[in-house]
Amino acid sequence: MLKKIRRKQISIRLFLILLLLTVNNINAGELLLGLGGTGEGQTTQRISYIQPWDKRWFESSVGSLTGGWDIGYTKWQKGRYGNTAHSFSISPVFIYQFNTNKGFQPFIEVGIGAAFFNRTRVGDSRLGSSFNFEDRIGVGIKSGRHRFGLRAMHYSNLGLKRPNQGVESYSLYYSYQF
Repeated sequence: MLKKIRRKQISIRLFLILLLLTVNNINAGELLLGLGGTGEGQTTQRISYIQPWDKRWFESSVGSLTGGWDIGYTKWQKGRYGNTAHSFSISPVFIYQFNTNKGFQPFIEVGIGAAFFNRTRVGDSRLGSSFNFEDRIGVGIKSGRHRFGLRAMHYSNLGLKRPNQGVESYSLYYSYQF
């Protein structure tokens, strides 16, 4: 029991350190809350901080490309064969924001980053290693300081260590820009 508490404290500290290392202006960032599930039916809960970039590319009448650094923590519900798992991730995320004359703007997002799991069995999947890559694709709508989205994320170690079953998370999320 004491070992579990210490591991959780270390995990929380690691997340806070990663957050502090990448945040240079908290007032410009976004806080994201997500709820979803895995391909095997387990629940996922995610909280992340997004530090937006101050650059825009390919600006046109259709829209523009921007993005930011996403630093996240995900709690993975235990499956039939494992315990509850936790992961910390950092990923550059590219967002194409479409221009509209309405009070909302649709967007699409993609990203590839790194994730660190506290165990190699997540739900009913065997990842093979604690280090994995995090791939994502999503769509959503932005209205003022609020974003609502739907996202699919895949985690695997690219065959660097066996077994490499990988795991997916599909989620709905809400974020608020400070």
